[in-house]
Amino acid sequence: MYQKETLKQQIAAMGICPDDTLLIHSSCRSVGPVEGGADTILDAFSESLADGLLIFPTHTWNVVKPGVPFDPAETPSCNGILTELFRHRPGVIRSLHPTHSVAALGRDAAAHTAGEEQAQTPCPRNGCWGKLYDRDAKILFLGCGIRYNTFLHSVEEWADIPDRLAGEPVELHIKMPDGSLNPISFYGHHSSFGDVSATFGKLELPMLQLKTLTFGYIGDAPSFVMRARDVADLTLDYLKRDPNLFGHWEPVPAGWYRGKETT
Repeated sequence: MYQKETLKQQIAAMGICPDDTLLIHSSCRSVGPVEGGADTILDAFSESLADGLLIFPTHTWNVVKPGVPFDPAETPSCNGILTELFRHRPGVIRSLHPTHSVAALGRDAAAHTAGEEQAQTPCPRNGCWGKLYDRDAKILFLGCGIRYNTFLHSVEEWADIPDRLAGEPVELHIKMPDGSLNPISFYGHHSSFGDVSATFGKLELPMLQLKTLTFGYIGDAPSFVMRARDVADLTLDYLKRDPNLFGHWEPVPAGWYRGKETT
């Protein structure tokens, strides 16, 4: 059974520093047996990011729709038990994005989450997901593959990739701190291909080859860490060559990355 201090040592071994901005996609079950369970996992990350900013996605796209408002205090996260526990912790601030909110704790949490009630798309460049690039954030995939990379949706939005957003908006509502309902005209994710995130994993091999993806274990969980800037810059380059990169199952051509390793 893992102890908190062991988890903290593993977190540090993956290059995660106390003053980092770290966003975590997670599978709690994959970590294995931990003394104190999920709360100990959250304690380990909170203490490891003592001088930084810790972020978990707390998405609600599965339930928020016209007639069903987003209530940041009550609407549960669909991103797993760690995200749901984290958003209730003291000091954590949840953004007011109706479908793709995040919960943040630490340095600049209020600034990072501010203004999301004005977002008209899932992952705009000036929102919480785009700000990961500006903060040179790291993204951790704790026991889950990199196909669960919401940040790539944001990169596709910046690149204005067609066939990624609905053609017509819907009206969603957000419950504000004063109890009022804020209406927003919102363009949700849509693609004729289907779930484009199912193809995001094709970046794993190029990023490992280019040494921009770090692999390790936290508990029993096989985990990956990447820098938001690395994945955004690489993806934007690839999208210039193939704007529909994530709209098909063909792998990234080997010639795009072999022989281009960083030193």
